[in-house]
Amino acid sequence: MTLDAEKISRPDAALFLEMAETFHAEDGHPLSAAGRASILEVAAGVALAPAYFIVENGERIGFFVLSLGYSPEHGGTDGFIDDIFILPAHRGRGLGRAALDLAITSARSHGIRVLLLEVEARNDRAYHLYTAIGFTDTKRRLLRLDLAGDS
Repeated sequence: MTLDAEKISRPDAALFLEMAETFHAEDGHPLSAAGRASILEVAAGVALAPAYFIVENGERIGFFVLSLGYSPEHGGTDGFIDDIFILPAHRGRGLGRAALDLAITSARSHGIRVLLLEVEARNDRAYHLYTAIGFTDTKRRLLRLDLAGDS
């Protein structure tokens, strides 16, 4: 099994939005109007949020989005796998690990020194995959303040 990463661009917006809505609904956090608008902006080319389709044998079977940041603690550019998703019909074949490898390779190409991600507390399967690959539990709490008031 070989997967490829294909940069998402403006003509891909409808498929990207459809996949993102599926992912967020499945994850228990349906996209808001602001979230849907943001997905379209990312497809148009937001520099701080490169997004890629996960492609198997020419078929787009999922996507991932990197969010770039800067952290003195991490010595420069850091990043966050904001979303990573494989369509349900393609799960259970070990593609998650290969998809993460694509995301990690892409992160390196963007100069990311430290890569972060979050996982729902109830998603033990994903947590174990992430730690098996080398992600470590930071033992910190991820907190959020909605400054825009719409997400």
